[in-house]
Amino acid sequence: MNRATTSDVIVVGGGIGGLGAALGLSRQGLDVTVYESSSEFGEVGAGLQIAPNGARVLDQYGLLDEVRRHGVSPDAMVMLDAIEGTELTRLDLRDLEHRYGFPYLVTHRSDLHGALLRACQDADVELLTDHKVTEYENIPGGARVHFESGSTASADVVVAADGLHSTARRQFVGDRAVSSAYVAYRGAVPIEQARDNHIFEDSVVVYVGPRCHFVQYPLRGGEMFNQVAVFESPKALAGMEDWGTPDELDHAFDGTCQAVQDGLPLMWRDRRWRMYDRDPIKNWVYGNVVLLGDSAHPPLQYIAQGAIMALEDGWVLAEHVSLQQRSRHRPGAGVDWREVTRAYNEVRTAHCERVQLTSRKWGRLWHHDGAQREQRNLLLRARDTYDYTYTDWLYGPTALTTDQEPRIYPSIALGAESMRSASR
Repeated sequence: MNRATTSDVIVVGGGIGGLGAALGLSRQGLDVTVYESSSEFGEVGAGLQIAPNGARVLDQYGLLDEVRRHGVSPDAMVMLDAIEGTELTRLDLRDLEHRYGFPYLVTHRSDLHGALLRACQDADVELLTDHKVTEYENIPGGARVHFESGSTASADVVVAADGLHSTARRQFVGDRAVSSAYVAYRGAVPIEQARDNHIFEDSVVVYVGPRCHFVQYPLRGGEMFNQVAVFESPKALAGMEDWGTPDELDHAFDGTCQAVQDGLPLMWRDRRWRMYDRDPIKNWVYGNVVLLGDSAHPPLQYIAQGAIMALEDGWVLAEHVSLQQRSRHRPGAGVDWREVTRAYNEVRTAHCERVQLTSRKWGRLWHHDGAQREQRNLLLRARDTYDYTYTDWLYGPTALTTDQEPRIYPSIALGAESMRSASR
C-alpha cells in the first residue's frame, strides 16, 4: 500500500543531528516527524567532546544542565608526545569557559542522545522507527520520501540528517566518502580498571605520535574512563578491503610511551570505526530537501566538531524560521522555506568547510614523524597556554548588531544579509 502522510517537517535520521534539528524546529511551533531506519533510537560509540560552541546550543535548548550533570567538566586539555610521554601544550578549560561563557564538556554519546530524545518526546515530535528512506522526491509545495516498505510520506520540507553514507547525498550530489586510511578503536571502562595506568582523571588527554594518536578522558561524573586509539592502516594504504584489523592495532603503537601501552589492553577489539570524511560542497539545498550534519559536512574528528556542527545546523535552521516569523509579525504563519533554506545554506557552508579542512590539517599535524615531528613539538611547546588564536574562530562569540539579533555567534551566525532579506 502506498500511504502518504503530511507534516510541516520530516527529519530523516534519529541521531544527534536529526533530533537536534527536530527539537529546534518543533520549538518554532512546527509539526515535525522523525523517521529512523533502525528498530530503536540509540547512539553507537562511547565518549563525545562538547566544546563551548556546542554547549551554547544545548543551553538554548534548556539541556545544558542535564548534559553537564551526566558528563564531566575537565580542568584541562593536554597534548603529549606519544613517544616520549612529555607535555607539548595545553588548554586551561576553566579559563576557556570564562572566555567563551560556556563550558567544555565530555559526555557519553548515548547520554547526549538520550537528553535530545526526551526533549523531542516532551515537545510532541513524532518519532518513528523501522523506516528506511530509499529516495527523496521534490513535489509541488514540498518534498516526499520513499521508504523501503513501499510507503511514502510528505512534508513542506525534508531535512536529510541521514549520516555519512547519506541516501540524499548520493542522490543529489553523487560524490563518494573519502577514506583517510585511519581507523579508530574505542573503549569505555569503569575508571577503577584504569587508575593504575598513569591516567589524568581531570583532563582530556591526547598523545600524538607518528601515524597514530591516543585519546583519554573521564566520563559520567568520573565513574568511567574513555579511550580512543587511532592509527593509519598499512592494509588500507595497500588497497586491501579488510583493513584496520586488531593485528594492526597491536603494531601501530609500537614504541609509544608506557601510558599508551598501559591503555591499549582496555580497548574494545570486536568493533572498529574506519575514518572517512567528504570533500566540502557549496550547496546543501535541493528544492525542498535540505542536507544537515554528516550528510552535508562529515569531518574527521581531530577538532571534535562533528556532532557540534550538526547541532548548530539545526539551531540555525530553526532560528531562521523564527527570524522570518518575527520579521513578518506573524508568529505561527506559514514558513517560506525557500527563503529559510537559502539563508541556512549561505551561512553554514563556509563555516563547515573551514572545520572540515582544518580537521584534515590537524590530522596531518598530529601524525608527523621524523624532522616534522620535532619541528611540531618545538612549536607546540612554545605556545602560551592562554593563546586562543586557534580557538576564537571556532568557540568565541562576536557582537553582530542588527535589529533582530543583537548578539550572534560566528559559528552559528544567521548572517547580516540573510537577516536584511528576512526583514524586507
